[in-house]
Amino acid sequence: MAERVMRLAAQSPVVIFSRSNCCMCHTIKTLISEHGAYPLVHQLDEDPNGRELERALLRMGCNPAIPAVFIGGQLAGGASEVMTLQLSSSLRPWLIRARAIWV
Repeated sequence: MAERVMRLAAQSPVVIFSRSNCCMCHTIKTLISEHGAYPLVHQLDEDPNGRELERALLRMGCNPAIPAVFIGGQLAGGASEVMTLQLSSSLRPWLIRARAIWV
């Protein structure tokens, strides 16, 4: 299942694994969108394999499993890691390198 996560994560410059009722997921999607990126969002509660994907994300080091953010095919982390990137001014340059946004 980790292979599927990585395949899904490579589909777009920014991929977010989320749940439709998760407030932190919404916050992270909003943050990334405010940078001008259009993340591809996989709602795990709407995916028949969502539970397996969530377990795979946990095994990959996402704890909690959602939100899980991939930028340029690399795991950026969950909400706290993405917020740390934002506060350290590292998120925008990473989005630019991944060609998720242009300046």
